[in-house]
Amino acid sequence: MRRRTGGEREDVDLRIDILTLFPEMFSGPFAGGMIRKATEAGICDLRVHDLRDWAHTAHRVVDDEVFGGGPGMVLKPEPIVAACEALVAKGTGRLVYLTPQGVPLDQTLAGRLALECGLVLLCGRYEGVDERALQILRPLEISIGDYVLTGGELPAMVLVDAVVRLLPGVLAAGAAAEDSFATGLLEGPQYTRPRVFRGLEVPEVLLSGDHARIAAWRRYEALRRTWRRRPELLRSAPLSAEDRRMLRAVMAEEPPAGRTQP
Repeated sequence: MRRRTGGEREDVDLRIDILTLFPEMFSGPFAGGMIRKATEAGICDLRVHDLRDWAHTAHRVVDDEVFGGGPGMVLKPEPIVAACEALVAKGTGRLVYLTPQGVPLDQTLAGRLALECGLVLLCGRYEGVDERALQILRPLEISIGDYVLTGGELPAMVLVDAVVRLLPGVLAAGAAAEDSFATGLLEGPQYTRPRVFRGLEVPEVLLSGDHARIAAWRRYEALRRTWRRRPELLRSAPLSAEDRRMLRAVMAEEPPAGRTQP
């Protein structure tokens, strides 16, 4: 059953409004692939808005110098509060501010956001947003990693992709269930034709037709890959007694390699 968003289109699963100073950045990434499929199918209603449309001055000014001195500019509170309040009211959505200071975006959080009726994504720029706007709006602040970009547009694209692919009807049934992080583990290796490539063969079990063996092999390989690359994930992954038995075998077989460092 589709959720009603309260916006102009009430038949979509999720309405996403993006508030930015650079709306042209989104035309390419959202013009094809999964995002286009979701919007054309009416699963997602995706709208990009120019923050300057809420700047009620002659020159549509949305930023100003930093109080107390310092480099860069800060986005003014008036247009941000006006825009966010208007968009949240239309879409009855959850307000999200993309910022390096936010909580990390992970698969669990993406899944929760996919259950919302609507999302309003605020893309920061320059030195950030006037703190009073954040105190008034109280957005959910989200980061896509411990690094700084020139603005929130690229993080917004990442968040949209991570969320929309989880909406019913976007991917094939069950396609996201075995993704990395969906079960708390990294996904194991995948193979396709040809059966032999440059002397490397597809594992025999995958050609056996024995679905129980294949499922066990995939689970083992997921545990092994997680142990080698992201062992910290195993502390919170939901593991069955059989998983723990397989994990002991993996740990006896090889130590964790960890992620490659530059």
